[in-house]
Amino acid sequence: MTLHPGGLETDASLRRRIEKLERINAALMSHVERSMDQRGSAYSLFQTAIMLEGRVRTRTEELTGLMHRLERSNEALAAAKEEAETANRSKTRFLAAASHDLLQPVNAARLSISALDDLPLLPEARTIAGRVERGLQTIEDLIKTLLDISKLDAGIVRPQLQPVFLPDLLAELAGSFKPFAERKGLRLAVRCPDLTVTSDVMLLQRIVQNLVSNAIRYTGAGGIVLAARRAAGGVRVDVFDTGCGIAAEEHDLVFEEFFRGGTRTGAAEEPGLGLGLSIVRRMAQALDHPLTLASRPGHGTRVTLGLPLSPIPAAIAPPAPVVTRLSGAHVLAVENDAATADALARLLQNWDARVSTFRDLAGVRAAMQAGAPRPDILVLDYHLDDDACGLDVAAYLNDLYGEALPVIVTTADHSREVEAKVARSGAELLRKPIKPAQLRALLTYMLA
Repeated sequence: MTLHPGGLETDASLRRRIEKLERINAALMSHVERSMDQRGSAYSLFQTAIMLEGRVRTRTEELTGLMHRLERSNEALAAAKEEAETANRSKTRFLAAASHDLLQPVNAARLSISALDDLPLLPEARTIAGRVERGLQTIEDLIKTLLDISKLDAGIVRPQLQPVFLPDLLAELAGSFKPFAERKGLRLAVRCPDLTVTSDVMLLQRIVQNLVSNAIRYTGAGGIVLAARRAAGGVRVDVFDTGCGIAAEEHDLVFEEFFRGGTRTGAAEEPGLGLGLSIVRRMAQALDHPLTLASRPGHGTRVTLGLPLSPIPAAIAPPAPVVTRLSGAHVLAVENDAATADALARLLQNWDARVSTFRDLAGVRAAMQAGAPRPDILVLDYHLDDDACGLDVAAYLNDLYGEALPVIVTTADHSREVEAKVARSGAELLRKPIKPAQLRALLTYMLA
């Protein structure tokens, strides 16, 4: 195309203008597209923010609901825990009271059997009396063990830690179990160097006693070894036996209540209560003494108790007094249970003692005012009728004669409070059911 003079554009000039306009148009379109994309992104972000806000609100509401339910659950758990603790305390109080009431007739029956044993009997009658005494012993053991378990579970047992001279404790236990082992044809050996440990002497004695008893029960041939030695900065006490052994899957079960295992050593063996090792575990936990078991069926069992070594040497206990008959001694006994009082009087009379029995302080006071002779020793039940205490009788007689008479307090109450009160009075304490040999030895010792 040709342009005329006078200012008209040529073809080349028009093409340049068109290209320029196209570039301007493309730039405008690109700008518009970018603006649209940015606006779209902002809108998407806005929509996303709204959606996230809704989700956050929903999750917040869910968490708030969970927190409220958790608070209610915690309140329910706290109430349940308090209810369980109250029930546990009630159970302990009930068992303590029931044990006291149950041990009273058991005490009377055992005293009567002991008095009967001192009389001339036919062999058959003596055999029956022995069976009755063993049955009463089983009842006594069960009641005491249930009470001990209840106290340990309730956390009211407070170990009294002190230095304990281990050879004396182990030798005494072995001596008491040796007749039972010999009756089954078993050997019972003790190996213990001079070691002093820190423990509660009564709880430690119960632990080892139950372990040895269990070993004898489940050993048919061979023997039992009670050994102690230094180990890892402390002392380990091992009870070895050559008994039936325990399968691996039962190692944890043997420490559960009423588990007695599936293997017996003989048909004549009396069944246990299944509580011995349960009480052992609880006592060991209360003392913080590690307890372990190793056993294989047919290869025997080893139970190990870990004890802390004491830096303080323990005093060796004095030898037990020689038991003699109580000829002519005047024993004043106060017992509110008629059957127990009668059995106790018969037992003391069989030992050649003169006995005066009363139910309460009023009876003692009336007898003294009527000119009753001065007693040589007092045997007093702690809990009397109408919440009276046997120690009141001792206080009355001490004031009457102007001197402290020897006193033995008997009780089925195993609480620390009773033990402490009797100790403060200077009296000796005997737990019910009374073991006649223990009573006789104590009477002889106090009257010497």
